[in-house]
Amino acid sequence: MNWDIEAPNVVTEARFRELVESGNSAEILCQESAHKKGPSYYGVWIMRVVSDEGVEKLLVTARTRTTYNDIKIREFKTITGVVSFLIGIGFSHANVPLEEGQRTTHKLAATDKGGSK
Repeated sequence: MNWDIEAPNVVTEARFRELVESGNSAEILCQESAHKKGPSYYGVWIMRVVSDEGVEKLLVTARTRTTYNDIKIREFKTITGVVSFLIGIGFSHANVPLEEGQRTTHKLAATDKGGSK
């Protein structure tokens, strides 16, 4: 395996988008229950892409010089961040789990695929 191309069980945002656009599901996992702070809801959510065969790959941050090429799981700290990410991929809706341990799955519909911004 060429580690510079793709590490096992993880993908960067660009690859995540490609996999979702090609028919795989985006799964949101709530790692820390949501709580309201001011006008926003905060928590911790991670995402993974899941194939129809059940192969799962976690979304990670891109490797950079400032992180010494470390691979880190991408965490979303606000519901707004989760929703913005999903809209950016092309989803027309967002179902965000609010309690720790919950998960939701999203799959692009044919009508969503044309609406990516």
